[in-house]
Amino acid sequence: MKRRHALIPNVLTIAGTDPTGGAGIQADLKAFSAQGTYGMSVVTAVVAQNTRGVGSIFAMEPDFVAEQIAAVFEDVRVDAVKIGMVANAKIADAIAQSLDKYAKCPVVLDPVMVAKSGDHLMKQDDVEAIRDRLVPRATLITPNLPEASVLLGRDVEMGSLEEMRDSLDDLRALGSDWVLLKGGHLGGEESTDILTGDETVELTAPRVDTVNDHGTGCTLSAAIAALLPHHGYVEAVTRAKEYLTEALRHADDLEVGSGHGPVHHFHALWTSDLQGAKR
Repeated sequence: MKRRHALIPNVLTIAGTDPTGGAGIQADLKAFSAQGTYGMSVVTAVVAQNTRGVGSIFAMEPDFVAEQIAAVFEDVRVDAVKIGMVANAKIADAIAQSLDKYAKCPVVLDPVMVAKSGDHLMKQDDVEAIRDRLVPRATLITPNLPEASVLLGRDVEMGSLEEMRDSLDDLRALGSDWVLLKGGHLGGEESTDILTGDETVELTAPRVDTVNDHGTGCTLSAAIAALLPHHGYVEAVTRAKEYLTEALRHADDLEVGSGHGPVHHFHALWTSDLQGAKR
């Protein structure tokens, strides 16, 4: 029987876990679904964390990460890849080799290297592996300001939009086709991100007043990956930022944990009628 042409993109996340569901693979899969795509996952690390912080990290064996990637690509058409937490240099190398072998699609890299507390999550060798092996393999990277400083190997004083703009050429020189530099750490009433590649666009949205911002970076990069099969980079990033803004606006509708809770990935899908039916 001949299969009809599939219209629903298949999107793969390669990342760590979050048992409370707000970040990592769990957040990625929710964002993929919210964008109307079919989500798949490869686990790089199992993480004991919740809305209050990270407890411990158990990294997968690099060969097992490669086996998971092969299992997906050898059976399923993959239309986009999102890479999140890599855990260590050997896993970074395994991912890069696997993508070189299999991936013919957009690759979005969210360089998860700095915790919200400001603590660095990776050793210098691990950072260098991400910078030298994965960044050039990515079509888009999505660092925030602390992560940009780590990638560039220096303390970047980015206290203003002008200073953010000045760092873009150095970030592009690391090898990705596009860079989305996120300005959330600047503070102020608005949050401005800068996307640069074939063109440069500044994307500004009102800052949402909520403590429930766990997994924002994971969610944004996952939404971008899910949108890329049907949209250009500027359109995909613009739509993803709008989606994240609304997910933050509705984050307080959820009651998850006692710390920084998750954003509401399904704010546009969970109607009041549906919620009423569940009570």
